[in-house]
Amino acid sequence: MDAHVVADWGRLVRPGLLGIEPYSPGTSLSEYKRAYGVDQIAKLNWNEDLFGPLPGALEAVERELPNTWMYPEQAYADLRQAIADWIGTDPEYVSPAHGIQALVATVAHTFVREDDVVVVPQPTYGLYAQVCAAACAEVVRVPLREHRLDLPELASAAREREARLVWVCDPNNPTGALVARDEWERFLDELPDGAVAVVDEAYREYVEPELRIARERDVEAGRPIVLLRTFSKIFGLAGLRLGYAVVHPGLRSYLDVVQEPFNVNRAALAAGRACLAAPERIEERRRESASARALLTRLLEDAGMRVFPSQANFVLVDVGVDDGALFDALVPRGFLVRPGREFGLDGHIRVTVGPPDLMERAVEAIASVRSGLLR
Repeated sequence: MDAHVVADWGRLVRPGLLGIEPYSPGTSLSEYKRAYGVDQIAKLNWNEDLFGPLPGALEAVERELPNTWMYPEQAYADLRQAIADWIGTDPEYVSPAHGIQALVATVAHTFVREDDVVVVPQPTYGLYAQVCAAACAEVVRVPLREHRLDLPELASAAREREARLVWVCDPNNPTGALVARDEWERFLDELPDGAVAVVDEAYREYVEPELRIARERDVEAGRPIVLLRTFSKIFGLAGLRLGYAVVHPGLRSYLDVVQEPFNVNRAALAAGRACLAAPERIEERRRESASARALLTRLLEDAGMRVFPSQANFVLVDVGVDDGALFDALVPRGFLVRPGREFGLDGHIRVTVGPPDLMERAVEAIASVRSGLLR
């Protein structure tokens, strides 16, 4: 009997997936080491917290390892309570998940229908547009204004196109720019009925406390908002994949329908609870990161480069040379940065903040390579 052979695999999948490339994190660290023949490479390209996990997290994971034969508790009651106590809300507003990336997909598949319109800034984190396009939505992009989110234009585009979702990354990746409180309040007032604002606050804990917007209060007030937060950044748990949404209970049940069961592993839950058990350590890490960011900024500016204001654990730098050539020349020296051309920002690089001695060595290498490219 002749076997059935598929000649066109694309016709078997949803039309929205056609022509969309999978999200690519790029070349791995081990691949770079082999290709360039170097033993050590500093990862200043992915915005991981280079200071490592907060104290107590690794010990909590170790204690939990004997329980890995069991599924995690589905309700995640302990972690939800710990998060709620920390941010000052009720656990009913907290929905844990397998990192922000998983939540981005959950949100898209919860709200977006075929041919819906979603509005995203440009540039920003690329996964928002990718998952919405895969869900057969039309993606409308709104350029930044002077490297900051243009919230009036985002709201205007949402009204004109009757958008289902508007994505906001605050602080924005890759610029590090922060939304002001009055900008946010006007934006909410200008959103059209039927639109949901999805706010990615992955870098929120790096922001100076007096500049943070307590969007939990907007959620509690019944505004159409979904907040996405993570333990990958200031908590240093990127490898464990732990995040959560802050969302009104009226919407939370729908997110939980879309998310897979047992979607947070026991080790991540234990590490998250340990991090929140000593909130003073979170503030210590913020200050440590802010000090290192200020040092990095000063060193880069002293070397003749323009650094854009940032409230995140990275800075965007106008290097004034070919960012691809700069990247290629830095790898053999043991440093990975993020080329700006990947975001449509040619001549820029994004550099992750880390310990002071690493920042000094990194800027020395960046300045040296840049000087050669300027000749």
